[in-house]
Amino acid sequence: MDALPPFQRAALLLDMDGTLIDLAATPDAVVVPPGLPETLAILRDRLGGALAIVSGRPVETIDRLFGNAPGAVAGEHGGAIRHRSGGAVERPDLPSPPASWLEAAEAAVGRYPGALLERKARGFAMHFRQAPQAADEFRALLLGLLSGTPGFELHPAHMLWEVRPLGADKGRAVIALMQHLPFAGRLPIFIGDDVTDEDGMREARKRGGVGYRVDEVFRDPNGVRTWLRRSAESGDWAALP
Repeated sequence: MDALPPFQRAALLLDMDGTLIDLAATPDAVVVPPGLPETLAILRDRLGGALAIVSGRPVETIDRLFGNAPGAVAGEHGGAIRHRSGGAVERPDLPSPPASWLEAAEAAVGRYPGALLERKARGFAMHFRQAPQAADEFRALLLGLLSGTPGFELHPAHMLWEVRPLGADKGRAVIALMQHLPFAGRLPIFIGDDVTDEDGMREARKRGGVGYRVDEVFRDPNGVRTWLRRSAESGDWAALP
C-alpha cells in the first residue's frame, strides 16, 4: 500500500456514498452520522482548506447533507465544481441528455416497483437496489439509447446504471480541484469505494499522492470515519487500519 503524504503537504479528496456515509436503500435515505461534519471541518482547517467531497451527487445534495464542512465540492462526477467554501459553482460546457431518454428511463423504472430514476443536471441514474431483476433490462435500454450518440457514456455503480456526458469523471474533478488554491501544490489523497472512484484514485497517484479503496484499506465507511476522527484529533494522519 502506498504511504500517505505528509499531513501539511496533503489535500484530502473524499467520495461520499459508501465512503463517508453508509449506502441506503434509496439516495434520499442516507444518514450523516453525528459528528462527521464537525470532523471534516476540523480536518479542513488543519489542511488549510484543502479538503473536498467528490461525488456523483449534485452539489446541492452535498451542501444539504454537509453544509460548509468541506472546503470544496465536486458534484456530478466533476460536472459541477466549487473550489472553495462560499465560492461560485462552475460547470464545464457539457451536454445534457435528450428529454426522450429521460422519458424512456422513467417508463422503464415505472415497470419495476422499488426502482428509481435519479435526475441530474447533466445526466441521470437508474437505481435497481430494490428491484435487482431490472438490472439487465435497464442496461439494455440505456445501451440502445446511447448507441450512435456521441458525447455520453454508460457507467455501472452500486446497484445502478448511470448516463453521464463524456468529460465528467472524478479524475477530471481531481485535475480541476488541484489547479486552484488551496489544493495547488499539495499531494492528493483520494478515498472512494466504487468503480466510479477509480479515475480519481489514478489521477491522485499520477500527481504523487495516493488512492485508497474503502474495502481494501478501511473495510467500510465506519472505518473511514474512525480514521478521519482520529486524524482530526491528533492533527496528523492516524495509522491506517
